[in-house]
Amino acid sequence: MPLAAYTPRHIPEALSGLFTLALDLRWSWQHGSDDLWRAIDAEIWDATRNAWLVLNSVSGEWLDSLAENDTFKVLYERQLEDYHRFTHAQTWYSDDCKGELDKTVAFFCMEYGLTESLPLYSGGLGVLAGDYLKAASDLGVPVVAVGLLYQQGYFRQNINAEGQQLEFYPYNDPTMLPVAPLTDQDKQWVRVVIPFAGRSVRLRAWRAQVGRCELLLLDSNDPRNEPGDRGITSELYSSNPEKRLQQEIVLGIGGWRLLRKLGIEPAVCHINEGHSALAFLERALSWQSDHGTDFETARMATRATNLFTTHTSVAAGFDHFSPSLIRLYLDPWMNGNGFTMDQLMSLGSSSGGHSLRASDDASLNMAQLALNLCGRINGVSHIHQQVTKALLQPYFPRWPAADIPAEYVTNGVHTPSWDSPEADEVWTKACGQDRWRRPMEIMTPMADIPDTDLWSMRRSQRSRLVRYLRQRLSSQHCEHARGNNPSAACGLLLDNETLTLGFARRFTDYKRPDLLLKDQTRLLALLNNRDKPLQIVLAGKAHPQDHRGKELIKHWKEFSYLPDAEGKVVFIEDYDLGVAAQLIQGVDVWLNCPRHPWEACGTSGMKVLVNGGLNLSQYDGWWAEAWSEDVGWAIRPDANFEALSRSNEHDHSDAMELYNLLENEVVPAFYEVNGDGRPEGWIKRIRASMNGLTARYSANRMIREYVESFYLPMVKNGNLRTPDTAAAMAGEYQELATQWSRLRFSSFEVNESDGMQTYTVDAYLDGLSERRITVELVADASEYGPREVREMTMKHQLEGSGHGFMYECTVAARPHGHFTPRLRVRDERLNLPLENASVLWLK
Repeated sequence: MPLAAYTPRHIPEALSGLFTLALDLRWSWQHGSDDLWRAIDAEIWDATRNAWLVLNSVSGEWLDSLAENDTFKVLYERQLEDYHRFTHAQTWYSDDCKGELDKTVAFFCMEYGLTESLPLYSGGLGVLAGDYLKAASDLGVPVVAVGLLYQQGYFRQNINAEGQQLEFYPYNDPTMLPVAPLTDQDKQWVRVVIPFAGRSVRLRAWRAQVGRCELLLLDSNDPRNEPGDRGITSELYSSNPEKRLQQEIVLGIGGWRLLRKLGIEPAVCHINEGHSALAFLERALSWQSDHGTDFETARMATRATNLFTTHTSVAAGFDHFSPSLIRLYLDPWMNGNGFTMDQLMSLGSSSGGHSLRASDDASLNMAQLALNLCGRINGVSHIHQQVTKALLQPYFPRWPAADIPAEYVTNGVHTPSWDSPEADEVWTKACGQDRWRRPMEIMTPMADIPDTDLWSMRRSQRSRLVRYLRQRLSSQHCEHARGNNPSAACGLLLDNETLTLGFARRFTDYKRPDLLLKDQTRLLALLNNRDKPLQIVLAGKAHPQDHRGKELIKHWKEFSYLPDAEGKVVFIEDYDLGVAAQLIQGVDVWLNCPRHPWEACGTSGMKVLVNGGLNLSQYDGWWAEAWSEDVGWAIRPDANFEALSRSNEHDHSDAMELYNLLENEVVPAFYEVNGDGRPEGWIKRIRASMNGLTARYSANRMIREYVESFYLPMVKNGNLRTPDTAAAMAGEYQELATQWSRLRFSSFEVNESDGMQTYTVDAYLDGLSERRITVELVADASEYGPREVREMTMKHQLEGSGHGFMYECTVAARPHGHFTPRLRVRDERLNLPLENASVLWLK
């Protein structure tokens, strides 16, 4: 439901609804209210896109005059009516779901990229979280998100004349951000307290309304806290491990306590990356306290409805904390709830999940902690699922990577946040205004849109981008650039009719932003082709501690100063959501070229789809699922996970392939026009991309997939784990753990006939019921066939043994040694092997 009016200043009673409108971030993607905010103060609105700042910056006299202005009142009343319709409309969730999630989905993330006027994000993870919330609002899915309100957020960027990145950290004045203090029924500010060594840390709570969803933000900058504690939420992704741990405690433990204080008991807890793993632990301990059980019962009861989404592609991306830091900051909290260091480290230690003594020095791995407390885990693309299985295999030491229980939901983008005015007009004509609030039912929405409209849309978008780039470059003091031609540096050589290539993302080595610079002679030839020129716009930040990333920025800046490149290659400073929106709406081709398979998903390329932009990308992440020759271009489309190399061995060949694609396919296709001056082949690709990919890679599809394939089945499973059932299951598996070491195989035999093999094996179960055990025959993929996992049939009990059984299975013949039997747990109530990794292989 929308925020209750928060009124930090006086405004005329006739305009009191402005408070509600300004505090709902729906204006960041629903642009019907733009004229309203521009009418209040056009300069502030155009500069900041912050409706709350607009409302709180103008004088009372001006608001009084607006209250008497008939033209303004029409604008105002129209927006109030639209907002009322929005808040009372039926949604996909209300119509198609049965209310199983009405207790809400709690979503935890370290960053949220909702709008440039709420700078609580650094990159893709945060933008994905923001798009997730917006799409959940569109579809009516009840989500309450939890995050941190940073005093500085991520840094702001400037590039000096030498091409060096400079970082600045302006203060985020919370009173000027589109958030409100979270207050209770007595209008008192809601606060949460966390015990630290020798003191308590007080956390203030803020609320941002995101359409139908809420984002709750914790802030440690309470004047009663010690100075160091006030700085816990100072900046995003501190390189100091102590501050990182403090932030993850605030987010996970503080966030769950905040939900409890508000009386929210979520149906599902979904964490976006392992930073929030402590939320799972606090949830289990809260359940344990409520029901008077032991911890294992609480873990069994709660984990079924915990979902862990990871975006990490390298093991080093998982957060690790030393035992000394863990003891320092978590001892007071553990002492308060009877939890112990041994219990904590058994769930998340880098030693593989075994209990640690005080003298052990293995670190606490937050991803492993999340694994041991969740009911399901997913990556964010099909390739990333395979990467995730490989990354997690050390945590399942006796399981092949193929059996690691990592699933995937390919990310999507919130299309209404990224479409241009020109694209919005075309899409509205094609399939109506509510197209992104429901599943897209029109399979080929662009079928009836003529080529003239599509090409007019693209030309208008490119022209608007060129105007924006000139304004932006001028504000970057281009006249002081270290080049030969100030006019070129200010963007005056950029051309409305030239093929425009865009590259914008975090500058770091694995994303290979310098791939286009491997052969500068060929690149300069592309830029300076008289009849078929190319122009390039770049943007992106390097993490302050990423010196290699900073070198890559400098490399591009130095290239852009060359006489033959100047004015044709431009770098836009201080990349944020506002810059991203302008670029993805205007560029013709979006370039993404990370090392395979390091790109978990790569959602930036999805943002151009709705605008008719085309992708030229590495065959990785989402593009490996989406690419075909009729929608764009792929670098090394034969890449596969099994043949991957994490080194730079493909850098040169990938660069050569990139040049070949540009020279022989991309550039010629753009300039090959018909008698009317339109590139028919290019427009055909635009139409195919918009038809086939836009809805498929939208956050609308992503949210529905999470609801239908994860949240609802998880809630159904969780409802079965009542306190009594959870206690019985926990006791069952504690007993099984004591017996497992006594299970064994013997007498493994094979008989072959007519191209078939019959395998028999004897298994001794030490008193365990055969109904709790599955015996399987396993063969890895080889030239003799794909991987096989076949359940063996229990034929009879062994004579003279009360606990021994003979199992049998017949399969197509393979050479000796290809098939191996294994014994594992059978329990349809559990997600195996995530919830129980017990397995026994025949040696």
